[in-house]
Amino acid sequence: MSIELWTGCRVATMAAEAVQPYGLVEDAAIAVEGERIAWVGPHADLPQELADRCSQRHDCGGALITPGLIDCHTHLVYGGDRAHEFELRLNGASYEDIARAGGGIASTVAATRAASEQDLLAQSLPRLRALLAEGVTTLEIKSGYGLALEHERKCLRVVRALAQQEAVDVRPTFLGAHALPPEFAGQSDAYIAAVLEMLPALHAEGLVDAVDAFCERIAFSTAQTERVFAAAQALGLPVKLHAEQLSDMGGAQLAARYAALSCDHLEWLSEEGARAMAAAGSVAVLLPGAFYFLRETRLPPIALLREQGVAMAVSTDCNPGSSPCTSLLLMLNMACTLFRLTPQEALAGVTRHAAKALGLADRGVLAAGLRADFALWGVDSPAQLAYAIGANPHLQTVFKGQPR
Repeated sequence: MSIELWTGCRVATMAAEAVQPYGLVEDAAIAVEGERIAWVGPHADLPQELADRCSQRHDCGGALITPGLIDCHTHLVYGGDRAHEFELRLNGASYEDIARAGGGIASTVAATRAASEQDLLAQSLPRLRALLAEGVTTLEIKSGYGLALEHERKCLRVVRALAQQEAVDVRPTFLGAHALPPEFAGQSDAYIAAVLEMLPALHAEGLVDAVDAFCERIAFSTAQTERVFAAAQALGLPVKLHAEQLSDMGGAQLAARYAALSCDHLEWLSEEGARAMAAAGSVAVLLPGAFYFLRETRLPPIALLREQGVAMAVSTDCNPGSSPCTSLLLMLNMACTLFRLTPQEALAGVTRHAAKALGLADRGVLAAGLRADFALWGVDSPAQLAYAIGANPHLQTVFKGQPR
C-alpha cells in the first residue's frame, strides 16, 4: 500500500511517555498508510523505505498537528432548548428547584418525544458540525431524553445517523437512567425496571456502545444505579457514571466496582472515591461548561485527582440545560482558568485521556499503528489552543487518513 506524507509541521504526539512537553516533535513528518499512522517523528529520521513508497506529499506550511480532538461526554441529540430556565436561574431559581418543579430534564424529554427522527437529526447536525469545525474526530453522544423505549430508540438511531452524515466517529451511550419520566412519577424503582427492559432490546439492535446513569439525589440512588450496571455487565457493555455533581452519593466507588470507563462531573468527589477510581483505572471527566453555566462554586478536587494519579479528561457536556456548548476549544480554556489545569493537562484531556474515557485504545495519541486522526492548527505553541477565548485556529482535519 502506498504512503501519504505530511511534512513541514510540528507534531504534538501527546504520548504519555514523551520527554518533551506535549510529546512535541519539531520539523516532523507523519507517514500515513490507509487509515493508520505508519510512522511519526523528525522528518530527517523518516525511514527510506517509507519515503520510497510515498504517493502523495502534503506540505503543512509550519502548522501544528495534534491528535484529532475527542469530545467524550455529550448529550448532543435533543429537542427544543431551555433558554427560559436559564432566565429563571438568573432570577434566583436553582437547578434543583427547576427540576423538582417539572422543568429541567423533563422539559427536554417532552420536546424530544414530540420531535420526529428527522427533526432531531436536523437539530443535531449543526451542533455536530460546530464541534467538527474545531478538529473533533470522535465524540460520544448519550441518549436519556426519550426515557421510553420508542423514544430512546429514536434518539440512538439519530446518533448512528449522524456518523453517516459526516466524517466522524460517534459512540452512542444508553442513558435511560437519566431522570424519572412523568408517567413514572413517584415510581423510581418501577422505572428502573423499565430501563432494564429497554437495554437488551436496544443493544440487540446495535444501538448501544456503553451504559451511563445519573446517580444523584434528584435522579437515582446507588442501589438503583447498581441494577443498571449489573444489567450492562451481563451484556458485556462498559459503564460510566454521572457522579458526585451535586452531592457525594458514593457513586464513584460504585462505578469503580464495575470497572467504569469514567466518572463525570465529580465536584463532590471524596478521597475514598478518588482512590477507588485510581485502582479501577476510571477516568475523571471534567465538565467546566456545566460548572460555569450553573454558576457552581465547588471545584472538582483537581489536586486530589493528580495525587491519586487519576487521568483527567475534558468535555463539552453539550446539553440544553446545563452546558449548551459546542466548543471544545472553549472547554480547554475553562478547564485551565476555572479548574486550574495546565494547558498540557487540558490538551491531554481532549486527546489521550478522552480516548481512554471511551475505551478506545487506537486514538488520542499520534504513534505508529494508531488511527490517522489528526488536526492541523495555525498556532506556534500547543498552549495557544487553550489560551485564546473564542478563537478557532483550526486549519484542517484528517480522519482515518483522509483530509476532511
